[in-house]
Amino acid sequence: MALGDLMSSRFSQSSAAVSNHLDECSNHDYMNFVGQRRDRDFDTASSSYGNVTTTTTITTTATSMAYLPQTIVLCDLRHEAFEDCVPAGPSDSGLVSKWRPKDRMKTGCVALVLCLNISVDPPDVIKISPCARMECWIDPFAMAPQKALETIGKTLSLQYERWQPRARYKTQLDPTVEEVKKLCTTCRKYAKSERVLFHYNGHGVPKPTANGEIWLFNKSYTQYIPLPISDLDSWLKTPSIYVFDCSAAGMIVNAFIELQDWSASTSSGSSLRDCILLAACEAHETLPQSAEFPADVFTSCLTTPIKMALRWRDILFIYFIFITSFNSIFFCKLFYLTLINWFEGRIKERAYIAVMLLLNELLCHYRIPGRQNDRKTLLGELNWIFTAVTDTIAWNVLPHDLFQRLFRQDLLVASLFRNFLLAERIMRSANCSPISYPILPPTHQHHMWDAWDMAAEICLSQLPALVEDPDADFQPSPFFTEQLTAFEVWLDHGSEHKKPPEQLPIVLQVLLSQCHRFRALVLLGRFLDMGPWAVDLALSVGIFPYVLKLLQTCTPELQQILVFIWTKILALDKSCQVDLVKDGGHTYFIRFLDSGEAYPEQRAMAAFVSAIIADGHRRGQEACIEAGLIHVCLKHLQSSTPNDAQAEPLFLQWLCLCLGKLWEDFTEAQIIGLQEDAPAIYVPLLSEPQPEVRASAVFALGTLLAVGFDSSRDAIGGDEECDDDEKIKAEISIIKSLLNVVSDGSPLVRAEVAVALARFAFGHNKHLKSIAAAYWKPQSNSVLSSLPSLAMKGTGSGYTTPTQYMPHGSIVPSQIGPLLRVGGDNQSGSSRWEGLLQ
Repeated sequence: MALGDLMSSRFSQSSAAVSNHLDECSNHDYMNFVGQRRDRDFDTASSSYGNVTTTTTITTTATSMAYLPQTIVLCDLRHEAFEDCVPAGPSDSGLVSKWRPKDRMKTGCVALVLCLNISVDPPDVIKISPCARMECWIDPFAMAPQKALETIGKTLSLQYERWQPRARYKTQLDPTVEEVKKLCTTCRKYAKSERVLFHYNGHGVPKPTANGEIWLFNKSYTQYIPLPISDLDSWLKTPSIYVFDCSAAGMIVNAFIELQDWSASTSSGSSLRDCILLAACEAHETLPQSAEFPADVFTSCLTTPIKMALRWRDILFIYFIFITSFNSIFFCKLFYLTLINWFEGRIKERAYIAVMLLLNELLCHYRIPGRQNDRKTLLGELNWIFTAVTDTIAWNVLPHDLFQRLFRQDLLVASLFRNFLLAERIMRSANCSPISYPILPPTHQHHMWDAWDMAAEICLSQLPALVEDPDADFQPSPFFTEQLTAFEVWLDHGSEHKKPPEQLPIVLQVLLSQCHRFRALVLLGRFLDMGPWAVDLALSVGIFPYVLKLLQTCTPELQQILVFIWTKILALDKSCQVDLVKDGGHTYFIRFLDSGEAYPEQRAMAAFVSAIIADGHRRGQEACIEAGLIHVCLKHLQSSTPNDAQAEPLFLQWLCLCLGKLWEDFTEAQIIGLQEDAPAIYVPLLSEPQPEVRASAVFALGTLLAVGFDSSRDAIGGDEECDDDEKIKAEISIIKSLLNVVSDGSPLVRAEVAVALARFAFGHNKHLKSIAAAYWKPQSNSVLSSLPSLAMKGTGSGYTTPTQYMPHGSIVPSQIGPLLRVGGDNQSGSSRWEGLLQ
C-alpha cells in the first residue's frame, strides 16, 4: 500500500530529528511569514498615504504585528515528506540491498600436504648458519626424522582446527603424486559444494618451476616429481582456497591466474571467482632463513597469529620478563653481552646460537595464560583485540564487496585473511612480501598496527603477576574504551560527505562484551540515525548477526536502544523480517510493545517493527498472531480515548498499520479481528485530528475486508454459510463507517477510503455486478414506479428518481437492498444479501 510505504519512509527519521525540524520550521518559517507581511504593509502604507503618515503607519503596523497570533502552517511531517518526494538530486534508491552475502559458505575439508624430507636439503637451497629450523613450533632435529614429520603434521592439523573445528582434516606427509591425487579427490567428494582448503609446505623440495609446477616425491624418495597446477585444480575444483608455503610461491599464483584466464576465454570462467590463493612470497623471493623466525613463518602467522606477533614484536620484552622471573644473573650477563655484540655488528656465532636456542626454548615452553575464546583472560583479550584491529584494517582498505567475500562469507577464510595481514607485516620486515589472490593493497604500515602494539604491551605488562599468581584478576585493556571514544568524536563532527568512521568494525566487536555493550549500542544508534547510508555501512560491516543475537538477551536497559536500531534496519531493508521470525525475534518486540514502562514513541517503534515483520510475509503474520499481537494492539487502541491529548498520534498510527498488515489478505487473522470487535474499536479513531491516524485507521478497516472467498468453501452450507453471513454483516458495518469519512479533508484519508471500497467491490463483485445490472436494466412501469417508494423506505429522504443525489448513509439500505430482488441470477445469494442489508 502507498500508505505503508509513506509511513515507513517517514518513520525512519528519529524523534530527535522531528523535534529539530519543528524548531527550525517554527523559527525560520515564522520569521519569513512576518517579514513578508511587514513588506506588504509597508508598500500599502507608502501608496495610500503621504510621506507624513508613512512612518506612523509603519510603526503602528509593526506594533500590531507583534501581538498577532503566531499561526504556523504546512510544517507537519507529511508536508516535509511531500517536499522530500520532489526529486532534487541523484536518487539513493539503490543505496542498499548489497550488504547481505550472496551465498554463505564454509570450508568442509582441509588437505594438508607437507614435503619436508627432514635432514635432506633440496638442491637449489643454500642455507645460512644458523638458520630457521622450527616447523609448527617444533624442532625437527630434536627427534627422529619420521617421528618429527608425524608430530609436525598432527600439530599443523590442530592449529587449523582452532579456526574451523567442524571441518574434516586429512594429511599427507612427503607424498607421491598419486597420494596427492587421492587426497584431493577424496576431499572434494566429502566437501561436495563446500570449500576445500589445500595447504602445501614445500620446505624440503625445490622451488616451483616457471610453469607453476610444485614438487613431490617418488615412492623411493630418490627423485622429485613435478605436479602441474592444472592437475591440482582439476582434482580440487571449486570452491577452494590454496595456501603455498614455499620459496618463489608467486610462480604458482602467476601460473594459476594464467590458467584461469585461459579457462575463462574458452569457457564460462565462473570458477575464477571461487578460487582464493595465499602465497608466502613473490616469484623472485626466498623465504626468510633468520634464526629468530621459524622456518614456516608464513604458516605460523596464518595459524598461530598471537604467538607469532608476540615473538616478532615483543621478543625482547618477553625475554626480560623471564629474566626477571628466573632472577638469574647468568642469563642477564649472557643476554647483555650478546646484545652488545649484536648491535655493534660483532656477533660471535656460538654466542648467537646459544642465545637463539635459549630464547626458542623459553618461548616454546612459555604459554600465555587463558583461553583463546575467553575474552576475560589475557590470551582471549589479545585475540579479541587482534580480530578487531585486522577487521578494521581490512574494512578501511578493501572495497566493500571484496571485504564481504573474504571476511564475512566463510569463517575459516576470514580467519586466514586476518592472519594474512599479520604475515604481510612481519615478513616484509624480512624483505619478503606475501601475496594473495584476490590481490590486497599493502597494509603493513597501517596506523591501526600502532594501536595493536600499544594494546599488546599493556596486556603483557600484567604477565609477571599472572604467571606468579594464576588466580590473579586480569585487568582488561583500555583499547576498546579508547576506540569508542574515537568513534564518539567522529559522530560529533562526521557526516555522509566525510570519510566513514574507521572504528565501525571495532564497535561491532565491542557488542560481544557486556561491560561496553550499552555504550556501543547507543553510539551505534546515533550513527544509524544519520541516514540510510549509515545503516548501509553498518550492515555491510556485519552488524546484522550481532544485533540479531542480542534479541535473545533480557537486559532491560538494552531494550529501548535495540528497538531503535531494529527500526532503522527494517526501515531500510525489509528482508530482515525472515531472519527475525526464524530466530523468534518477533516476540521481543511484542513484549516491548505490551510493556507499560516504555514511552509511546518507543512503543511506536516496536509497532513499526511488528508491522514490517508481517508485511507481505505469511509466516511472519502467523508467528505474530500466535504471540497474541492482535490482542495487544487492540488493547492499546481501546485504552486510548478519542481526541485524548495524552495519546501519542504516532503510536496510534502504527498500531493501526500493524494490525492492518497482520490481517491483510489473511482470512484467519481477519476472523480473529472481527471476533475481537476491531471495527468498533477503530470507529473513534476516524475522528482523530491527525490525518495520519485517520488514514491508518481506514487502512486497517479496509484490510479487514476480504478480497475474495476460497473456492473450497463455495459448496459448504450450514454453519459455514452462517459464518459468511456474520462476516458480511461485519463488512457492511465497516463500509458504513468508511462512508462517514469519504469526504474527509485529507487526500490521504480519501485515498485509503477509495482503496477500501475497491477491496469490498472486488471481494463481492459477483453480487455487485448483479445489482448494477438490475439497477441499469430497463424495467416495467410497475417496477420503475416502485423504485421511489423503495428508495424512500426507511430513509425519509424524499427521493423521486434513482438519479437524484443520495446521502452517504442511505446508499446501501435504500438502494442496494430493494434492487437485489430484481436480478434473476443467483437468487439464493441475493436473498441472503437482502436479509443482511435491510
